[in-house]
Amino acid sequence: MSSSRRPNPNHLLAALPAAEFERLAAHLELVPLPLGELLYEPGIKLQHAYFPTTAIVSLRYVMESGASAETAGVGNEGVVGISLFMGGDTMPSSAVVQVAGHAYRLEGRLLQQEFGCTSLLRRLLLRYTQALITQMTQTAACNRHHSIEQQLCRWLLLTLDRLPSNELIITHEMVASILGVRREGITEAAGKLQRAGFIRYRRGHITVLERSGLETHACECYTVVRKELSRLLSDVRFHQDNTAAVH
Repeated sequence: MSSSRRPNPNHLLAALPAAEFERLAAHLELVPLPLGELLYEPGIKLQHAYFPTTAIVSLRYVMESGASAETAGVGNEGVVGISLFMGGDTMPSSAVVQVAGHAYRLEGRLLQQEFGCTSLLRRLLLRYTQALITQMTQTAACNRHHSIEQQLCRWLLLTLDRLPSNELIITHEMVASILGVRREGITEAAGKLQRAGFIRYRRGHITVLERSGLETHACECYTVVRKELSRLLSDVRFHQDNTAAVH
């Protein structure tokens, strides 16, 4: 990748100051992530980290029965492969491309090297990891205590935050798998949202017509996740701006 081109679509990379970004630029490879691609499997050592730009990756746990549920989603706000710099090397879950697009791929050893010697990148990645843990925690609480309609609203809003448009290419079956519920439950919940005028659904496509309506019907979990991500990453940017001003 040309060092003169900064990957603005990924917020973590875009938050790096020029000097720290330049060290990574030559090693970042823009790669396509087709729908359904498996980026890593349970127990397999990770070789690369992925910084999504237009793609969205679903972190899922698959039960022995074959049933699965999403623990978190990663889009242009984050990175896939935190175990590379957290010291674990592997994960018990899998990472599957939920929305096709692109990501910047970086070799794991290079990320580990930069994590060890670059203080701002290390701080940025650790703050993002805390935000990811918040998302996972909130997802677990939401799936236990809130209705399928509320869960669907939360998921739609978080997905919209990572997309440049208000249209999602996804089936009810895929949404049901992500949320770990029956397809009939998603069909019923989506029908209610469509009758309210918040979304329009046709096979394989969901278009959000009125975001404010989804926000009204969503539980508090969406707001908790968004506020924590904004708080943690804005704090890093504030530190970065102050450091630049001093120097």
